[in-house]
Amino acid sequence: MNIKNLRRLYRIIHTFLRYGIDEAIPDLPLTRGLRLGRKSLFWVKNQFPDQPLGVRLRLALQELGPVWIKLGQMLSTRRDLFEPALADQLALLQDSVEAFDGKLARQIIEQALGGKLEQWFSEFDETALASASIAQVHTAKFAAHHEFSGQEVVLKVIRPDIEPIIQQDLALMYRLAGWIPRLNKEGKRLRAVEVVREYEKTLLGELDLRKEMANATRLRANFEQSEMLYIPQMYEAFCHKNVIVMERIYGIPVSDIARLKANGTDMKLLAERGVQVFFTQVFRDSFFHADMHPGNIFVNPAHPENPQYIGIDCGIVGTLNQNDKRYLAESFVAFFNRDYRRVALMHVESGWTPADTDIDTFEQAFREVCEPIFAKPLAEISFGQVLLNLFNVAREFNMEVQPQLVLLQKTLLYIEGLGRQVYPQLDLWQTAKPFLQDWLNEQVGLKAMIRQVQTRLPQWREHFAELPEAVFQALQQQKQINLRLTEINQSLKAQHNRGGSLRLLALSTAIFCTFWQFNALPLWLSVPLLIAELGLVFKLR
Repeated sequence: MNIKNLRRLYRIIHTFLRYGIDEAIPDLPLTRGLRLGRKSLFWVKNQFPDQPLGVRLRLALQELGPVWIKLGQMLSTRRDLFEPALADQLALLQDSVEAFDGKLARQIIEQALGGKLEQWFSEFDETALASASIAQVHTAKFAAHHEFSGQEVVLKVIRPDIEPIIQQDLALMYRLAGWIPRLNKEGKRLRAVEVVREYEKTLLGELDLRKEMANATRLRANFEQSEMLYIPQMYEAFCHKNVIVMERIYGIPVSDIARLKANGTDMKLLAERGVQVFFTQVFRDSFFHADMHPGNIFVNPAHPENPQYIGIDCGIVGTLNQNDKRYLAESFVAFFNRDYRRVALMHVESGWTPADTDIDTFEQAFREVCEPIFAKPLAEISFGQVLLNLFNVAREFNMEVQPQLVLLQKTLLYIEGLGRQVYPQLDLWQTAKPFLQDWLNEQVGLKAMIRQVQTRLPQWREHFAELPEAVFQALQQQKQINLRLTEINQSLKAQHNRGGSLRLLALSTAIFCTFWQFNALPLWLSVPLLIAELGLVFKLR
């Protein structure tokens, strides 16, 4: 560890001590060295003794800067690891950071594009429109001589020299995370190293804006001509690792309820469409925007009676495979039908809990945790909380929560919060049930069979041209086998006095030869031929 890292570590420790975060460390023989070092090297007292731990941790992370703020935001979604009071405080962390110099932003953009901005843009504003921990955005227009003449755009640029800072802080986070499991059993349950690894993957992914561009392009294509969701256009010719250019949008922030109502927005329809957009992304597209907090969602003011969401900042997305979707749909439907045995079976069938899990005990565990939820009216039951309860029970039976499902749970909590903020009477179950039930119905029965046939038709057409030659070769091989069978028959008659055992051996040899000759043939040819040959063989008896 070099001098720079030591200085940074000292500042981190000093900040945590000033906010009294060390009080959360248990008094164990293993931690006595840490406590002694804290008293001898850091004469810093808790300056906020009247504040609860969650508030102090939020303030400490906020003071440590962008990387730690984003860590706190990510931790706020892991309600399977932290108490609600702590997670709620971390969720209040705001990713609002002072902008860096606009002239420097211009230089970075020009270096990425390979020329002066005036070649493509006019009215570039050096004052940032918004600034966050990883990047900031500036507004401009395409120049008059450009094919997109006059179109307003936003240029997003990564902060200069941010990656070395991130790598430095990540290295320190790994060190701190490595200590946590040694403190007590609860420390092991937190899986701190795994959390930091998950955070590292997300954070480093956000440093490559080409990924955000690709995600936005895919989401935009999925909702082309949709009345529910609009994704701004990305100008791919101007997209680089540290700079992207996208269409500028004007919308009402979804959290600005007063302005939405003043605009005459149909709030009930807006809330329902939020749920519909989420489940469409999950079950139709298997690809969902996983960072749908209020700062990334706007509402198109043009048609308040037919409200349309506008989504930005597609740096974090989630994907689900068929198994994930089936688990999600069947678990929710079974939960609301109070079929806890089906919920338990789904976890085992998905392979996320061991095959030898005691289903009766597993079912009872789900019943004990989930049944009290139904004390609330159905419209008030939280999908995200249901998913969290399922995860918590399943982990006691050795289930490892999948990262894509953690992203899904986080997004679901965002959507629920927004929906009920927009329209408190929203019945999430009634809105979501058609999507869940329709998807499940499509996975079985005639529709699913027809879809599978349509999927395989191109492959069958490709091999159809080979059919005549395959039939000819099969007939030729049939002649050879018939000759061989005749030879076997004559041999059996000549050696008839040896008894039935030799006849049985000969019959076995014939069958073996048949399998040997036809094991490379298509199933639809080999099976009828094999039946015919066996008939010939048994005639010999």
